[in-house]
Amino acid sequence: MRILVTGGAGFIGSHYVRTMLAGGYPGYEQARVTVLDKLTYAGNRDNVPLGHPLLELVEGDVCDRDLLRELLPGHDAVVHFAAESHVDRSLASADAFIRTNVQGTQVLLDACVAAGVARVVHVSTDEVYGSIPEGSWTEEWPLLPNSPYAASKAASDLIARAYWRTHGLDLSITRCSNNFGPHQHPEKLIPLFITNLLEGEQVPLYGDGLNVREWLHVDDHSRAIQLVLTRGRAGEIYNVGGGNEQTNLAVTERLLELCGADHARIRRVADRKGHDLRYSLDETKIREELGYTPRIEFGQGLADTVAWYRDNVHWWKASKEQARG
Repeated sequence: MRILVTGGAGFIGSHYVRTMLAGGYPGYEQARVTVLDKLTYAGNRDNVPLGHPLLELVEGDVCDRDLLRELLPGHDAVVHFAAESHVDRSLASADAFIRTNVQGTQVLLDACVAAGVARVVHVSTDEVYGSIPEGSWTEEWPLLPNSPYAASKAASDLIARAYWRTHGLDLSITRCSNNFGPHQHPEKLIPLFITNLLEGEQVPLYGDGLNVREWLHVDDHSRAIQLVLTRGRAGEIYNVGGGNEQTNLAVTERLLELCGADHARIRRVADRKGHDLRYSLDETKIREELGYTPRIEFGQGLADTVAWYRDNVHWWKASKEQARG
């Protein structure tokens, strides 16, 4: 078994890769894993176990058609994580998001068809649905993205579906809620706030802090992706939620407590443009069809995440410096 993981040196992709190479997915203990990653600011060689006999790391761009045509033959499956994913960056400049998320997906799937890859999982986000004041999104909900990032992911989802429908590619799509856990780049809310607090700095909280997000530990998300890879149906979409809705203010207050800081460390900043108020996924489908259940309780997962960043200062300081540079 050979699996290509795009974006496998990033936050979620590297967790999936590390778990697989550690024997965490039954039946895949001897799978050979190829990681394709451009190693931009969010990709980190230190996120994957370099030197592992079953791992090959290829530095390259998912938009590089010639590289993919050379690399893909012989692989049995592709798990497609590679994406630009930070909303704020997409508001400042959307070019990279359209190129990587839309064109990159199209180029990758072209290469999968040419190479006869047997199975593909396209990893997406709940942000493609927009914002929901009450209730929860099912997989049939219309796509109403509100940021350039979300729009680029919605476009890539539609491209993925088209390759299933027109080319017969055995492909499934996952849409996850907000992830957290170790190895997440400190541009995202939880690691940014943790690392700022550990450095004695303030944390920038958007607006009134009452925007609601559903939080999912990266390990639960990775297990869900593996379930979809092995048991998901072609052409289907699977929502992957954490079942835990929190306001940004509530998350901030828990982080202050875990880091031994007080409310004076909160710095209110102007709200994000087009800031979605609430996300909420209905994950009945993946629970009933594939037997998925999140295992990591939010409070414990958050405490463990704070402990990881406290114990790995060199990793996140280097990531912050690379992003600034």
